[in-house]
Amino acid sequence: MRKMFVTLLCLLLSAAPALAADTIKLGAFFDLSGRAAFIGTPTKLVAEMVVDKINAEGGINGKMLELEVGDTQANPAKAASIAKKFIYKDKVAAIIGPTLTDTGMNVKKVADQGKTPIFMTVGGDPVIMGGKFGPFEWVFKSPQRSSTAVERLFIYLKEKGLTKVALLTAADGFGKDGARWMKKLAPQYGIEILGEESFGTRDTDMTAQLTNAKNLKPQALIAWTIGPAGSIVAKNKAQLGIDLPLFQCHGLPDPKYIELAGAASEGDRMPATKLMVADELPDSDPQKKVIQEFIKLYKEKGYDKQFPINTHSGYAWDAIMIVADAIKEVGTEPEALRKAIESTKGYVGISGTYNITPEDHNGLSVDSMVIVEVKDGKFVMAK
Repeated sequence: MRKMFVTLLCLLLSAAPALAADTIKLGAFFDLSGRAAFIGTPTKLVAEMVVDKINAEGGINGKMLELEVGDTQANPAKAASIAKKFIYKDKVAAIIGPTLTDTGMNVKKVADQGKTPIFMTVGGDPVIMGGKFGPFEWVFKSPQRSSTAVERLFIYLKEKGLTKVALLTAADGFGKDGARWMKKLAPQYGIEILGEESFGTRDTDMTAQLTNAKNLKPQALIAWTIGPAGSIVAKNKAQLGIDLPLFQCHGLPDPKYIELAGAASEGDRMPATKLMVADELPDSDPQKKVIQEFIKLYKEKGYDKQFPINTHSGYAWDAIMIVADAIKEVGTEPEALRKAIESTKGYVGISGTYNITPEDHNGLSVDSMVIVEVKDGKFVMAK
C-alpha cells in the first residue's frame, strides 16, 4: 500500500509542471471595493465571462486561460503592489485593468520596469502618453481616449451651434485629462471656453460652481467626471433652475446615472460607446452583431440584474480578446506579445474597431462613438 501511495505521489508531482504548462495566466485587477467599485466589480465579471468563453472554445492553442484577480480598492499604492505580485510572483503573461486613471498612472511604471504588457480599462489618456507622463511602450487601453471623446462631443456641439461653453471638471486625473483636451481642441472646432470650475469627486454639492458657470452666460455646460458626482451636477442644475443643456463625459452613460439624478437627467447628452444604443444601430454596422452577442451572453449570466449594461461593460472583453488573439499568434514571450498587441488591426470589438499602432496604444477613432441622450428615463441616440 505504501509503495502504491509513493508511486501515485510521484506521478502527481511529475504531472504538476505539465498541468501548469497547459495554463496561461493573466493578471486582472479592478476596483472591487472603494469609490469605483460600481465599475470595477462588473468589469471583473465580464473578464471572467470572456475567459470562460475562450476556454469553452478550446482555450488558446490548446492552453486554458487563468485569471489571477486582485482588488485595487481605488488605491494607487495598492494597485502597484498587486501589479508587482502579478509580474514577479504569479508570472502572468499580461495584465488587464485597473479601473481609474490615477491608479493606472501608478501602475504604468511598474509594467514598464517589469516588461509586461498591460491592457488598461481606464478612461484617461496619460497612461498611453509619453514625454512627461513616462514611457508607454508596455501599456495599452481599451476605452476611448479622452481626446477622442472630446472630439466627438465638439463635433456634435458645432453641428448644433453651441459654441460657447462653461466647464465643470473633477479635480482628479480623469477630470484634469478631460479639461486639458477640451482646452487644446476647442479652437480647432470653433468652441469658446468661457471658464472652468473644479470640484472634488466626493463633493456632495456643486451649486457654487454651477452658479459661477451660469454667470458666464454660456450656451451649454460640460461636466467631466465619473461616478455619483456627475449626477449631483445634474440635480443641482435642476434645483437652481438653470435652463442650459448639460453635456457629460464618456464615462457616465450608465443606468446608474439616471437612477441617481432622477428626472434631472432628462435631456442630458454625452458621448458613449455604441453598446448603449445597440438596437438603434444599422444592420450595416459591423459592431452590431458583436454587441448583440455580448449583450445576450451578459444577460444569460444574469449580470444585468445587478449591473445593467453601461458604457464600461465591454472594456475588459475587448482587452482580453485582443491579448488572447496576440498570444494565439506569437505566444507569451513578453516582447513578441507586446509587438503583436501593438500590431492589432481591424479587431471589431464591443467598444469599437481597434487599429493599434506604435504611436496610438488605443486604436479607436471618433467613429467608434455616438452621442446619446436621456429620454424618458433611458439612453437613446441623440438627434
